[in-house]
Amino acid sequence: MPHGCFAMRFAFFFMHYKHTQIGYVMIVCGAVALFIALEVFYRKASATSMLGGLAAIFIIMGIFATLMVEIRDGFLKFRFGLGLIRKKLKIAEIESCEIVKNPWYYGWGIHATKKGWVYNVSGFEAVEIFMSDGRRLRIGTDEPELLRKAILTAKMEARKTQSA
Repeated sequence: MPHGCFAMRFAFFFMHYKHTQIGYVMIVCGAVALFIALEVFYRKASATSMLGGLAAIFIIMGIFATLMVEIRDGFLKFRFGLGLIRKKLKIAEIESCEIVKNPWYYGWGIHATKKGWVYNVSGFEAVEIFMSDGRRLRIGTDEPELLRKAILTAKMEARKTQSA
């Protein structure tokens, strides 16, 4: 497990996976932006604009500093930072998944690409998910093999439950 990341490994019998990836680059960039904003505001701006700028930086950092992915109770859930931005997918609606490497120009955060939506906070590794309705999305992670295995295991369990 990468240093500084908090993760709960999945167990086949509990069908639970939970991992939080910390976006260290996002945090450092936010800290640098905060420093620059304080310097600029201190020299040239009013207190109102300073507070507005600082609030914007803190909100962006709070939203995009981490990405938590969880598989539980038949759903793949993921959320950024404080949880204002979140998504929930039914495991039964996932057709397949594979480990991919995002190109550098995909950047970090949330954005649409030709290959579907991308959700990430750090690095370039991701798991691409193909949904039964044709949608595709990529979830960035620093442990792509574990996430892929957890999704496939949850899919097998969902099939067993549906056929029983």
